[in-house]
Amino acid sequence: MNESPPHPHKVHRKLLESLVCPVTHGLLVYDAKAQELVSKSAHLAFPIRNGIPVMLVDEARQIEE
Repeated sequence: MNESPPHPHKVHRKLLESLVCPVTHGLLVYDAKAQELVSKSAHLAFPIRNGIPVMLVDEARQIEE
C-alpha cells in the first residue's frame, strides 16, 4: 500500500487531523490555498513547507479574526 500523498506537497489528511495548536492545544483549520494550518483561537497561521507543517510559534503568522 502506498502511503505517500498523491501530490508531492500535499499533506496527509490523517496527519492534519492529529495536529493541534501548540499554544492552545485546540483545533487547526487547513487552508489549502495558503498552505497553512490556522489556529483561530491563537490567531496564528502555521506554514506548511514542502508538505511538512511547521508548528513553531516563531514561524507562525499573526492573523486577525
